[in-house]
Amino acid sequence: MSIHGILGEQTTDYPTQYSPETLYPIARSIGRDAIGWQDAKLKVGVDWWHAFEMSWLNLQGISQVAMARFSIPASSSYIVESKSLKLYLNSINFTEFSSWEEVQTLIAKDLSACVQAEVKFELIGLSNTESGLLISQPEGICIDEALADSIGKVALTLHPDASLLGNMAVTEQSNITEIDKKSGQSHTFYSNLLRSNCPVTNQPDWGTLAVSMTSTCAVDDAAMLRYILSFRQHNGFHEQCVEQIFADLSRYYQPSSLMVRAWYTRRGGIDINPCRVSELSLLPAPSRLIRQ
Repeated sequence: MSIHGILGEQTTDYPTQYSPETLYPIARSIGRDAIGWQDAKLKVGVDWWHAFEMSWLNLQGISQVAMARFSIPASSSYIVESKSLKLYLNSINFTEFSSWEEVQTLIAKDLSACVQAEVKFELIGLSNTESGLLISQPEGICIDEALADSIGKVALTLHPDASLLGNMAVTEQSNITEIDKKSGQSHTFYSNLLRSNCPVTNQPDWGTLAVSMTSTCAVDDAAMLRYILSFRQHNGFHEQCVEQIFADLSRYYQPSSLMVRAWYTRRGGIDINPCRVSELSLLPAPSRLIRQ
């Protein structure tokens, strides 16, 4: 088995009995070492996972179905490999439980042991209209048309190109008041064009990226979009991509506050939604977008 567990294996046995040993941890340090930035600042935030194919048996042997949300703190030493999580949840399908609470308690315990941090786990009924799983819309301005009038094609790059942010990080002193120099200007925008590749299977991962920050630096939507598009052939896990963007924006904009989050489309009934913030007070509520 590789350092990425069973994700890259050609054939897989799907367990039909409770099998917590299928959960496979991956050290966050693998991605963070590649970023080469202040590790402590990448540990503030949450990874929200949504599972839409939750099922187990009640004591009569009748299948129960629900949705679920996992909240994994960014400070955890490990993430859980996505395929191993799917296999683990599959092993729950034919396991009997006396109550929803028993299901929640067991899964939270197993996931917490895997990532070595407290994982919050919530089962959500299909008729629950207050769960945060209703379709939402990102806040701010969509920058997806920012390059519509530009000259020339956008190059395909093998790796994210932070240099595309370079000209944006120059403070326009002539247009900034003394108050602005202290507080900065707020920028809130999003793009539906985030794409990267799974570093193990090379399968594409699509998502919506949202940024909210306060900075005295000018922001050019076209240059920002070019930067986001530079991830299209990058091999990185969802969490690492968001942390790379958080680190790059922190370097170039020196923001007084920053929030970077992504909603990735689901695969195998699970979507992953990392969020990193400069301080916990900026952490938004979990939500779900139309492509999820």
